[in-house]
Amino acid sequence: MRSPIHSPFEVPNTVSLVAGVGDANNPLNAFDMALLDAGIGNLNLIRISSIMPPKADIVPLPKIPMGSLVPTAYGHQISDVKGETIAAAVSIAIPKDKELCGLIMEYEGVCGKKEAEDIVKNMAKEGFEMRGWEIDKIISIASEHTVENIGCAFAAAALWYK
Repeated sequence: MRSPIHSPFEVPNTVSLVAGVGDANNPLNAFDMALLDAGIGNLNLIRISSIMPPKADIVPLPKIPMGSLVPTAYGHQISDVKGETIAAAVSIAIPKDKELCGLIMEYEGVCGKKEAEDIVKNMAKEGFEMRGWEIDKIISIASEHTVENIGCAFAAAALWYK
């Protein structure tokens, strides 16, 4: 059965938070391993800015056909410093007014998982303050990795269609 074709103007109506880590002999393979660990390694990610469509549902990652073009807001940190701790995080702020869009914030750095998550949550709060909107809730996900060779920490919000 063929997967449905979505117009580039169709608004995704689901968002899934995913995170993963990888370690390899080169940066691209470390990134690829982190994508595989996050469950989205066999998809074509289209990097997007940080807007969650209004009324989109936050769901566990659905089964998306391999090779699909998937709008994704993500953060990733790559390092070749052995023993260094790296992290990436993504948060989604949901507005009280369900007619408004949500905000997706991404962060990556040389830090731990908790610090990265705290930063993206504060970024979401600031984004809502700039718009004069009220937050209903903020959810987040993060990954942390201690580099062995060349490491990657990855976190993302993948948008899809019901």
